[in-house]
Amino acid sequence: MKLFLLFRLGHDHYALDATEVAEVLPLTALKQIPGSPAWVAGVLSRQGQSVPVIDLSALATSVPAALRTSTRTVLVHYRRTPGDAPRLLGLRLEHATETLRCKPESFVDSGIDAGTARYLGPVRHDEQRGLVQWVRVHALLPDDVHAMLFDAARDVCQARLP
Repeated sequence: MKLFLLFRLGHDHYALDATEVAEVLPLTALKQIPGSPAWVAGVLSRQGQSVPVIDLSALATSVPAALRTSTRTVLVHYRRTPGDAPRLLGLRLEHATETLRCKPESFVDSGIDAGTARYLGPVRHDEQRGLVQWVRVHALLPDDVHAMLFDAARDVCQARLP
């Protein structure tokens, strides 16, 4: 059995592997990163480390996450490739207030090519929620966006810190 953090994009349910989650924070104020894509929410400083934050709703649907009490800033262990050291990446997620414990094998191939949304993984039928899709943290960022976010986040935080 594996634990997943559930969240929603619109009316659809999605899941993150809880082992990839470092921390779940309330909706957090962020410093904007000028020139970044619209789905980049900004950057925050956490324990002296700059953490870029992306709005997963804006990335997936072009509609920013609603600013409500159930919207969270979820810090995940992001690795561009399996051998990389993990970096913190923030995700702005709506309705990130529930978990699901199930067998990973209960997720099956959706049968649909996700195209550029390569972070969309297999799906699972859930009696309460309908289809739940697994979001793969390692596949969230294209290489050019990875470089831009982590370089820009470092630069912004260094400029703010004494």
